[in-house]
Amino acid sequence: MATDPEHDEHSAAYQRGMEELHKHLGPMADSYIRKIKALAPEFAWVNVTFPFGELYARNVVDAKTRELCTVAALTVQGFALPQLKVHVEAALRCGATRDEIVEIITQMIAYCGFPAATNALMTAKAVFDTQEGVVP
Repeated sequence: MATDPEHDEHSAAYQRGMEELHKHLGPMADSYIRKIKALAPEFAWVNVTFPFGELYARNVVDAKTRELCTVAALTVQGFALPQLKVHVEAALRCGATRDEIVEIITQMIAYCGFPAATNALMTAKAVFDTQEGVVP
């Protein structure tokens, strides 16, 4: 399979995105992108270079704030629980506390209602439990 020159993983844009992705996802960053790339290489490229290489790499707000905003947005969507799990883990990695994450989810009740916020809260709890070694 020929390498697509537009999607050079050695390019500055891709490297910047992967660097930022590692800050947020830690050791799971490579496997996360590898899974996406196995199914949809273009999707993986865009995921690395756009949100992480462009948006997350900006220095106007810190990584913790970005992740808390992402937790809020995914909570309100109500259907993105796998992505919410990834970003609750990332928020913790970027310095957010459990109390801050729970507070952000709680505030979202006003925007998405109890069902979506409850699902988000249970997703966050699953992340917290996993980190504590609690088996559901």
